[in-house]
Amino acid sequence: MHYKPVSIAKNSFAFCRYGVAILVWLSFIFHSVVILEITAFIFLLSALLKVQRAPFIVLGNLTLNKVKKSPEILVNENAIFFAHCVGFLFSGFCIVIVYTVHSTGAWIAVLAFAVLKSISAFGFCPASRLYDCALNGNCCVRKK
Repeated sequence: MHYKPVSIAKNSFAFCRYGVAILVWLSFIFHSVVILEITAFIFLLSALLKVQRAPFIVLGNLTLNKVKKSPEILVNENAIFFAHCVGFLFSGFCIVIVYTVHSTGAWIAVLAFAVLKSISAFGFCPASRLYDCALNGNCCVRKK
């Protein structure tokens, strides 16, 4: 079963996407490995706990969604799990590069990660699309 729909609050899902993107940008701007490690830990928890119990989803439900109730949306739990795993691996890769290279150039990987997370935050999650493409054949192919 490749598609496992789960219902989450739209506001909480947006809070999660934007919140993680902001953390990655803050890590890059301040050259903070600690913020990057926190981001990796959030990705790991999100993957382990699944999307409905992901830390930023729960935080969004307890704060933003209490203030302004939003409609529920359906997301593919398996695709989001894959995206969280990719985010954890990418953030881990960035941490290793920053610790081993010890130069400003190492932060280019973090910048690339911040750009990818921003793209994800605005609704086009490359990792989720890759999951759908690889497992479900929902690839966007140019027709002749």
